[in-house]
Amino acid sequence: MSPVERNPGEPPARVLTVAGSDSGGGAGIEADLRTFALTGVHGCVAVTAVTVQNSVGVTGFQEITPEVVAAQIDAVASDIGADACKTGMLASTPIIEAVGAAFDAAGIGHGADRGESLIPLVVDPVCASMHGDSLLADEARGTLVDVLFPRATLVTPNLDEVRLLTGIEVTDRAGQEAAARELHRLGAQWALVKGGHLRGSDRSPDLLFDGAEFYAFDAPRVDTPHDHGAGDTLAAAAASALAHGRTVPEAVAFAKAWVTRCLEDAYPLGSGHGPVSPLWRLRAAPAV
Repeated sequence: MSPVERNPGEPPARVLTVAGSDSGGGAGIEADLRTFALTGVHGCVAVTAVTVQNSVGVTGFQEITPEVVAAQIDAVASDIGADACKTGMLASTPIIEAVGAAFDAAGIGHGADRGESLIPLVVDPVCASMHGDSLLADEARGTLVDVLFPRATLVTPNLDEVRLLTGIEVTDRAGQEAAARELHRLGAQWALVKGGHLRGSDRSPDLLFDGAEFYAFDAPRVDTPHDHGAGDTLAAAAASALAHGRTVPEAVAFAKAWVTRCLEDAYPLGSGHGPVSPLWRLRAAPAV
């Protein structure tokens, strides 16, 4: 996706992220805003939680009250507006329920009857950090599925999240297909089963499903320990592409290429896992 031409003073596309803050700057809303800016969109935020984390792990977090989370969504939607929205860390059942109600009021996502999408919604069902630290209460997983999946234009779980949400252990293409079918059955209009955590291959295959057809997206596996924020970055890139008017398959193709390039440019930070980096775009012509 090339930078979008716009006249001076004309506002760019807008994307709202509803997610947690990462004090280490590698994931969460910090990762989302980096990708938004470098893909030519204006990013707005509704902060759901403030985490205490660095490159080694998460040592704690403080939830924002559901009322304040919902008020942030309303404040953005009622004034600035949004061309797409994504969710990340939602922490608890009360926050998820408040977000669902706020989305309905703002016209974000699909209705429960899978009707026409007003504002595309990408749901990244964050359950735990890359270090295994829980970022979603166990009892809230069912609420996440019940409330947000029927509203989702696209869901983007990694394989650990697929297992927690569907009970399916994905080890190959057949498992990806089964998981994608189940995610779609749970309400998502489009389901993306990412293959970045599949082992035994030098490829990273992702599989997209719309209830009728599978779309495969493949890239070389990038050999780096610095992959913090990869899931957030992919979902943010997909939301940015949707905000620019791309179709879901086009948005996923762009997001796959974007996160692969960001993995190639990842850098060490602290004593643990460094972040994927979209900063390559500052010094290179657009490659996707």
